[in-house]
Amino acid sequence: MTSSELTTTAGTLPASASGLHRSSSIVHRPTRPRVSRWPYFFLAPYALITAVFFLYPLGYALVLAFRQTAGPARSAYVGWSNFSFVLGDPDFHTALWNTTFFAVCSLVLQLPLSLGLAMLLNSKQDRTKAFFRLAIFAPNLVGQVFVGILFSILFTPRYGMFNQFLDALTGWGLQQQWLADPSLVMPAVVIASLWMYVGFNMVYFLAALQGVDQSLVEAARIDGAGPRQVFFNVTMPAIAPVATFVVVTSTIGSFQLFELPYALLQITTSPYGTKFSGLTIVGYLYMHAFDNGDLGTAAAVGWLLTLLILVVSLIQIRISSRFGSHT
Repeated sequence: MTSSELTTTAGTLPASASGLHRSSSIVHRPTRPRVSRWPYFFLAPYALITAVFFLYPLGYALVLAFRQTAGPARSAYVGWSNFSFVLGDPDFHTALWNTTFFAVCSLVLQLPLSLGLAMLLNSKQDRTKAFFRLAIFAPNLVGQVFVGILFSILFTPRYGMFNQFLDALTGWGLQQQWLADPSLVMPAVVIASLWMYVGFNMVYFLAALQGVDQSLVEAARIDGAGPRQVFFNVTMPAIAPVATFVVVTSTIGSFQLFELPYALLQITTSPYGTKFSGLTIVGYLYMHAFDNGDLGTAAAVGWLLTLLILVVSLIQIRISSRFGSHT
């Protein structure tokens, strides 16, 4: 290499080095992502509907619970008087007892029948299983008002089909006035609800039973477990989440009972039954809101019902979780 080439090379090195230094001094800052407003635009109708039809009525119901009203235009602040009046009202105690009786019967009678029918349909492998599944579920499709009107005819003394069937089966009940006897009104409501809701809950239990691991069932049978042991030690733990869901939703629906007894008892002297024998908590709310025009008392009943449902549901979930952990 000649002296001129060394000079040229040496002369170019500082220039390239300075160029690298200048390029390294440039800081590349990350660009901020552009926020799109289109998602908020599409969510706006849902937010508006929720605010108008849920949040505003909820807040207004809370305000009404502390006021006494005489129609929609006249009201006065009364503090906790609405709650104290409701809790001390004997009619509310009657409604609470009737609703609790119906809820207990739903858990004790309705859910075991639903589970039993689901187990029968789950064990069959013939083509009629789909037909029976639809036939048992179909009464839930007609609605509580239709079922109430239908069973008001079936419970007619002497000529009602239910009374005739009961008389042919047991020799009793042909002249029985189910809807006029205060001691038989709520049993009549329970019977009508069984026809309507057993098939509905059966679908949930049937779906849960079809998800049970059959290898565990076969392993339990090989180990010598009987049908009862297989059911309580294998099947029940597997369907426990669905059973908890059915129990909680059935309890909530039972405490919200209104249309069925109201339609069933329309042919009597009162849609709430003789001596309020068919009055439920929601029926008590309806009576004060629309029959008496006192929306404040009705709002207080609604909040008491909400608190009652919340407490009962939490207790049921807690018990079900403990049961599932020990099985």
